[in-house]
Amino acid sequence: MDTASFIFRPEQGAGLAAFDPKYTGAFAGEDEARAWMDEAAGEIARYQDILMAHGDYGLLVLLQAMDGAGKDATIKHVMSAADPQGCEVKMFKEPTEKEVKHDYLWRAACAMPARGQIGIFNRSYYEHVVAERVHPEKLERQRLPEEARGEGFWEKRFRQINDFERYLVENGIHVLKFFLHLSREEQRQRLLQRLERPEKRWKFSSSDVEERSLWDEHMSAYEAAFTRTSTEAAPWHIIPADNRWFARAAVASAVASKLKSLHAEYPTPSREQESEMEDARKALEGEGTGG
Repeated sequence: MDTASFIFRPEQGAGLAAFDPKYTGAFAGEDEARAWMDEAAGEIARYQDILMAHGDYGLLVLLQAMDGAGKDATIKHVMSAADPQGCEVKMFKEPTEKEVKHDYLWRAACAMPARGQIGIFNRSYYEHVVAERVHPEKLERQRLPEEARGEGFWEKRFRQINDFERYLVENGIHVLKFFLHLSREEQRQRLLQRLERPEKRWKFSSSDVEERSLWDEHMSAYEAAFTRTSTEAAPWHIIPADNRWFARAAVASAVASKLKSLHAEYPTPSREQESEMEDARKALEGEGTGG
């Protein structure tokens, strides 16, 4: 699947309206998309192993969305074949008292993947330019000094995030950013499912319904964030999410493609390593013949 068409390109000026949440591409249906995703999940496992073998690059996969868009399930299915030893998921909830005493990027920096690893952020530091823009009262907890506030506040944060992500990429930690683009009507249906199905009730929160009343404000804040932070170093992918099976296939395809672009083959041993392996082979074979 070519996921380039999902990249948010600020220079085109189309905004979120250019992306249809119901889009399903060329797939004939759910079964075909599931087969595609399973194949991509296998590729992720292979290229993750190669990433671990090289140990020079890291990959940060970041997911943002409105409630009900399927972030948890997307992570579960896309990374279904991945090696848990080389993958860690971080959920960004409301900052703790310890976290709120640091700068807003601190907890993200502490959770970055190491070289050879994949890190997944379920929500992220983008909450600080989306949720806090919709709910400016959240900023009060951060005890920001007066000079850190005022005119141009959000533009400063966008610049800081761009600098942060550029810094990561320039140091070998690549960044993949996904927004699971859910329509308001589809979210309504999924929230109703949480109320009606016993296995989903544990996910229900009254705040999910409250935030629906601020849908337009959230979309405006997200669009502003995408416009200012979809960069060449770390572009945003706007993934149609009204059909879960399509969203999972699209995300899996993009992750597999990125991993392959970092390293497609296992590392080639140096001459010194080849010599050491040959000595080890001879020693082991000698044991088998009583030598």
